[in-house]
Amino acid sequence: MKSLALLTAGLATFATASLAQTEIQFWHAMGGRLGEVVEEVAEKYNASQSDYVLVPTYKGGYEDTMTAGIAAFRAKQQPNLIQIFDAGAATIINAPGATIPVADLLTQYEGGFNGADFIEGVRYFYADSDGKMIGMPFNSSTPLLYYNKDILAEVGIDAPPSTWEEFEAMAPKIKEAGYQALAQSHSPWIFSENFHSRHNLQLATGNNGYDSTDVEILYNNDAMKMHWSKVKEWLDAGYYGFYGRGWGDNQDAFVQKKTAMWLGSSGSFGGLKASTDFEFGTTYLPYWSSLIEEPKSTFIGGAALFAMAGKSDEENEATADFLKFLSSSEIQYFWHKETGYVPITNAAYDMAKADGYYGTTPDAEIGILQLSQPGGEWTKGYRLGFYVQIRDVMYNAFDDIFSGEASVDEAFAAIEKGANELLVRFDATVK
Repeated sequence: MKSLALLTAGLATFATASLAQTEIQFWHAMGGRLGEVVEEVAEKYNASQSDYVLVPTYKGGYEDTMTAGIAAFRAKQQPNLIQIFDAGAATIINAPGATIPVADLLTQYEGGFNGADFIEGVRYFYADSDGKMIGMPFNSSTPLLYYNKDILAEVGIDAPPSTWEEFEAMAPKIKEAGYQALAQSHSPWIFSENFHSRHNLQLATGNNGYDSTDVEILYNNDAMKMHWSKVKEWLDAGYYGFYGRGWGDNQDAFVQKKTAMWLGSSGSFGGLKASTDFEFGTTYLPYWSSLIEEPKSTFIGGAALFAMAGKSDEENEATADFLKFLSSSEIQYFWHKETGYVPITNAAYDMAKADGYYGTTPDAEIGILQLSQPGGEWTKGYRLGFYVQIRDVMYNAFDDIFSGEASVDEAFAAIEKGANELLVRFDATVK
């Protein structure tokens, strides 16, 4: 009987301790191996303390996760944390009462927050116009040029291009050897958004949308039209391969050695290491020397974590505790090595360097170095509503350029018209 009493008391104590833990729900869009790493981060966090329990839930792709989050917020069943991708940031940030800025959350519950702790190219994209961080950068990446070292050596090219002028000079040699010179994934992100950042060009009024929702798109400019005229020339000459809008379709062309170079994400590094049977390198996103003498930094893509409002103090404190854990040097270094995404803080970057990671894996550092290049007035990113739909307008216009159904001038006039109509509609929804 005494043993039974002790067992009962022990179970009661365990139940009480379990009930005392505060549970926080985290909805994310990371599938496959990335989802596995998210689960590993959650396990590390839950094992690191006994007050809180993080419950990660995969909700589908980026758009599916954002849609689920909007529906849950309207039903007052929102999670504590939700992952929202770059193109959806304006939607959640401009939704009244939807989020608590992570800078405020960490200041209130963790004793402070310093945006300067984050690397240059990361700290502003999910911040407001005053620099206050609203969302915590999570899976952060930037566009890079990947190149097949064997193909370049075969055609007698010593180094990948740093400028588009250099690319044009080497592309004929690559074609003569039986390869396309270049493919690219995600034209809006690389050849539009980061094209503007690399050349320090304004892409929308209202401080690129950070200061207002009453804005107009500025993509219909001479620099963009020059660049896309060149891209069309490269396509017609056989230098540029377009394999559709699918990210993987264009990446696969590089993996299958159809193209010598591929423009993709720094976050693709780990996957390419596993899927290629040749030696490849990475380098910075090329720029036009005719437009800028010293190129500027790019900004991040990927997604951030937003703390949803309407939760208890206990849950908000738990959310802040996890965000502090997530941004720690050890976890950021782990995330960086396992996924290829950049570490978001200077301290995590320093840890990776001190550990010798880039001595053995130098290409893993290129994205961070590019994000750390000098910024300019227009390099922190953009904040535009209905941008998911705007990207579709852009894709349609780029398809028309490639098919010959529209001239470059006609296509960019269509982008301007379609994007501005969407921006007007978004502005009306937040007023």
